Amino acid sequence: MVKIDHQGETPPYEQVRVHYAHAISNRELPVGAKLPTVRALAKDLGLAVNTVARAYRELEEAGLVETRGRAGTVVSANGDSNRERVRAAAAQYAAMSAELGLSSQEAMEIVRAALRA
Repeated sequence: MVKIDHQGETPPYEQVRVHYAHAISNRELPVGAKLPTVRALAKDLGLAVNTVARAYRELEEAGLVETRGRAGTVVSANGDSNRERVRAAAAQYAAMSAELGLSSQEAMEIVRAALRA
């Protein structure tokens, strides 16, 4: 179950998005698993419907879920292919970093900076 920290600095929609993104990437939610409806989750969490809808929209844009109209929102099989694309990009980045003479530490600092941005 999602826990919302209403006093925290992270916006509620982002807390919902991160919760489901982690659950999907850790395979706690398998491909095809149905997410609660936007309205039901908003009610359970005490959030506005638009807040949950934004989180779901961002999950869909990332390819982690897909909305099937009246059938609801389900975990997409694209999540696995997206993970593979990221692994391939990381391997390419590692090779380029080595080719350009960057140390592992320098390369990781660049990645950390990019993730913070």
